[in-house]
Amino acid sequence: MKIAKKLLAFLCSVTLLAGCASGTASGDNIYIDPVPVEEIMLEDEAVALAASPAATGTALMPVASGTAVDKNDRATIDRSNVSDGYVMVYFSGTTQTKLKVQVAGPNTTYNYDLPVQTWATFPLSDGNGDYKVNVLENTTGNKYAFVLSGSFKATLNDEFAPFIRPNQYVNYESNATNTVKKAAELAGSQTDPLKKVELIYDFVVKNLTYDTDKASNVRPGYLPVLDTVLSNKKGICFDYAALMAGMLRSQGVPCKLVVGYAGTAYHAWISVWTKETGWIDGVIYFDGSTWHRMDPTFASSGGGSDEIMKYIGDGSNYTSKYIY
Repeated sequence: MKIAKKLLAFLCSVTLLAGCASGTASGDNIYIDPVPVEEIMLEDEAVALAASPAATGTALMPVASGTAVDKNDRATIDRSNVSDGYVMVYFSGTTQTKLKVQVAGPNTTYNYDLPVQTWATFPLSDGNGDYKVNVLENTTGNKYAFVLSGSFKATLNDEFAPFIRPNQYVNYESNATNTVKKAAELAGSQTDPLKKVELIYDFVVKNLTYDTDKASNVRPGYLPVLDTVLSNKKGICFDYAALMAGMLRSQGVPCKLVVGYAGTAYHAWISVWTKETGWIDGVIYFDGSTWHRMDPTFASSGGGSDEIMKYIGDGSNYTSKYIY
């Protein structure tokens, strides 16, 4: 407990958007049909990510194939590639209000911000099962109206399919040229996924510092820009985890960005997959006798002290809530 308190006291409290549940209220939806339909009451869950300090060799990118879509005159949900673990959404209209995409899977409901007139990618983090995707537009306060909905059943090609491509939270598809190049430089000629993990992890831990000023001022809805994090060589835990996940995915190593609790505070870390081991939840690499937890924030900001590393290595200190 003293170790946990020491770790959590080290870091600053802020809030970030990671996902939420929703309630409902009645209202009118003018975008689909001119008949009364349900309006959603949507409250952002303030997630304090800053409150705590089988390699393919080819980067796989999402594509809006257009072979299976739900569409109206304002938005498109492209579900052509659900077997690869993702859907894409495009808002073609114009609006001055906030837009969201709600991805309701078999176990968890995720809520994301949606940009205007730009394809956005959303992972099917719950794996196989029934999904419903809603495109929502803010009306007043916390109320959102349906713009478009689509339902489908996902049967994934692989269990790691949602975690091998870029998405909103791990975005190396655009504005991350240097991140992808750096990952390739670090990996070199290595083909062993765990060796790539070790090399990239070591780089992130040794070259990034925890940004306490950013932690004090970051706003809800913040998303890491990977090349900016790489260039600035500092960030909050969300930045650490997203940068490392982006580097690994660009090198063909399936990687989950996990948001949850470290002790009693919100935190972000990563998990990786290899053909030999399957999912290695919350660890880094095998040093010959032990697996080490893959928590780049604590490992970096803690300076590698025995107490910090012992805390990181104890999986019972971590509870996952959302996976991206």
